[in-house]
Amino acid sequence: MRGGLTRRGAVAGAVALAAAPALVAAPALGGALARAVVVGGGFGGAAAARALHRLGLAVTLVEPSRSYCACPLSNAVVTGLRPMAAQVFGYEGLARSGVAVVHGRAVGIEAAARRVRLAGGGSLAYDRLVVAPGVEMRLDAIPGYDAAASAVMPHAWKAGAQTEDLARRLAAMEDGGLVVLAVPDNPYRCPPGPYERASLIAAYLKAHKPRSKVLILDAKDVFSKQPLFEEAWAARYGGLLEYVPRARGGALLEVDAAGMSLRTEGGTVRAAVASVIPPQRAPELCRDAGLAEAGGWCPIDPVTFESRLVPGVHVIGDAAIAGAMPKSAFSAHAQAETCARAVADLLHGRAPETPRLINVCYSLVAPDRAVSIAGVYGIEWDRLVAIPEAAGISPVGAPDALRAREAGNGAAWFRAVTAELYG
Repeated sequence: MRGGLTRRGAVAGAVALAAAPALVAAPALGGALARAVVVGGGFGGAAAARALHRLGLAVTLVEPSRSYCACPLSNAVVTGLRPMAAQVFGYEGLARSGVAVVHGRAVGIEAAARRVRLAGGGSLAYDRLVVAPGVEMRLDAIPGYDAAASAVMPHAWKAGAQTEDLARRLAAMEDGGLVVLAVPDNPYRCPPGPYERASLIAAYLKAHKPRSKVLILDAKDVFSKQPLFEEAWAARYGGLLEYVPRARGGALLEVDAAGMSLRTEGGTVRAAVASVIPPQRAPELCRDAGLAEAGGWCPIDPVTFESRLVPGVHVIGDAAIAGAMPKSAFSAHAQAETCARAVADLLHGRAPETPRLINVCYSLVAPDRAVSIAGVYGIEWDRLVAIPEAAGISPVGAPDALRAREAGNGAAWFRAVTAELYG
């Protein structure tokens, strides 16, 4: 790593920051504790709720599900390396910490009245609102790919039932079958995730169905950690994995779920198992509230993560336009901490400090081997930009022992962050 940053240090720093005690007095408005509402109970929302509570606010988390199914490491579930139960976390720990957890669906934001409307009636008042809603799959973006088609060609890009369905389809496929993975253009959740999935599927085929093959159809020509993935594919999977970029006709044009066929700019392929990851955008709640611009994502102030379009509402995680920061769980956690401190400062009438944020991303290239990249982000020209001299990436040609340590570091980060957020 360059610039003195290590992945171990970045992980330890992020978790330690999240666990740090409050350093400021609780902000109060009119003699009462300031009220923060957080919408969304994923990595960003849970981290924001904990941080805001730690800073002395009265915090309510709104999340429709009784449990959270984590996306990081869910590709290992697809290939039978990990049970789905290891991905599922409840909200009891958050409730015990003092955060009020409301299991309901937010259906509207009344910014002028500072109120969140809930499905079935009722509302929650706030002094500041933090929205961490994740992403919505654009099922209308690919001709032929709708909700019914996604049940046959599961994207599994929200961990849960589709993850298990894709695992079942892979296990049931006869040896000699073709697994097709279609990848969208940027931006989307977890940029290196499709290539991790392809790597683990190739490892599964090598061990259990060696006459089969995985084909990646990509709507772009360049992707995250590309040299590292390509090195692993060449060394480990030979003819088991083929990558087709946009320049060679990889962009998906249409699907026929009934016939299990995918038409691309380069021709039509028929799959035994297909995972089609569609383009994405901020969820309907954000769009209806005026938080999203025409492209479907939410522009924010990079210092506070306050919406540039709706005052008093902050957007973090995958739904936000966060400059150079990727849409990742690690990013969402870092943004939550930054946003929470900014909210407390704003409620105190102080100017928030200019932040510097970290993202560290691990990707499995084999069941027990991984590659990683770390980025540091600062603010330039009113947007989050990468600081190249502080970044680092696993070296090409690294020894196998380093790849094994990276896999262990990734698993350790997941254990630490989920224990801190949900434990």
